[in-house]
Amino acid sequence: MKIGIASDHRGVILKEKIKNYLNDKYQIIDYGTNSIESVDYPQYAYKIGEAVHDKKIDFGILICGTGIGMSIACNKVKGVRCAKVNNKEEAFLARSHNNANVIALSEKTNDYKEIIDTFLTTDFSNEEKHHRRVEMIDNYDN
Repeated sequence: MKIGIASDHRGVILKEKIKNYLNDKYQIIDYGTNSIESVDYPQYAYKIGEAVHDKKIDFGILICGTGIGMSIACNKVKGVRCAKVNNKEEAFLARSHNNANVIALSEKTNDYKEIIDTFLTTDFSNEEKHHRRVEMIDNYDN
């Protein structure tokens, strides 16, 4: 499984911790940034979103100060369902109910191992209502 990871300057430290944690389990592709010098987070969110859209990676992980900006930016890419998650339960629901393919984390996330493991090992639900709802989201275009 290929996992893409990216952060802004505030998320670099957590990004490195996550890469070290996942490196033996998955193929990790780092989309930047690799510095604590200020950068514009949308460019990194778009890199992950486009990699998911183009099927270069199976899942994406984004980190910024709160995770909110990355999530908003990444969701602009067609075919991406990025969920800003705070805990294991939200990671489970993001995958099982929403078929999220990217998660966004705050740089202050302490239980990142539990969250990421849950996200990467949870399958999308077989319930028709969840498939219908995700299809509605995917097909919406205004």
